[in-house]
Amino acid sequence: MQARAWLRPSRTVPITTWRSASRWTSRPRTLAILITGLVLFGTGDGLLVVAGHGVSPWTVLAEGLALRLPITIGVATFVVSSLVLLLWIPLRQRPGLGTIANIILIAAALEATVRVVPQPHGWFSFALVLVAIALIGLGSGLYLTCNLGPGPRDGWMTGIHHRTGWPVARVRLAIEVVVLAIGWLLGGTVGLGTVAFALLIGPAVGFGLLLAGWIGRSPGQPTAEVDEEEFPELDA
Repeated sequence: MQARAWLRPSRTVPITTWRSASRWTSRPRTLAILITGLVLFGTGDGLLVVAGHGVSPWTVLAEGLALRLPITIGVATFVVSSLVLLLWIPLRQRPGLGTIANIILIAAALEATVRVVPQPHGWFSFALVLVAIALIGLGSGLYLTCNLGPGPRDGWMTGIHHRTGWPVARVRLAIEVVVLAIGWLLGGTVGLGTVAFALLIGPAVGFGLLLAGWIGRSPGQPTAEVDEEEFPELDA
């Protein structure tokens, strides 16, 4: 019974030993975990691009912009994230250190991965899609447990939810469908990788949280219930 429980993705955000008490203050260990998580996330995003079978909706948009404008996909990701953060203002959302780090580190890691990793061929390219999603899930599990604020996209979605009362899952679906469509029209890659991401990212994040909770557990420490409004990626 205990083994079966370990095989189930986490539906809670664990209270880890590195969890920050404030969105703007961080101990060195918490900062290191945050950076590691975001770099893994960006690396996974980059590997999806390299695999060539389709990427996540927001990266489809960044890829499309990079094809149409004289900028790289990493710069496009940074620009999109920064613009989305500006949309927080009328929604009265509060960013954190993790929000700012999210914008910078994911874009930088994505750009570095695309530049360094050669394009694979054959079955390895499909395996790379699974590796990429696993890295994104693990990275999410690490940075979410730092409690330093959500990423720009998640904060925008939850802000719309709070202001309108619309279910966060529907807000997320509507935004990502629109983003995906615009990115595809601009020339971004939509394919098997996009479908695999949509189907597997939820369980991947769940397992990432499970592993983060195991690594950062403290004897007798409780786990926090999932805040599905702040972390809608858990419902992917």
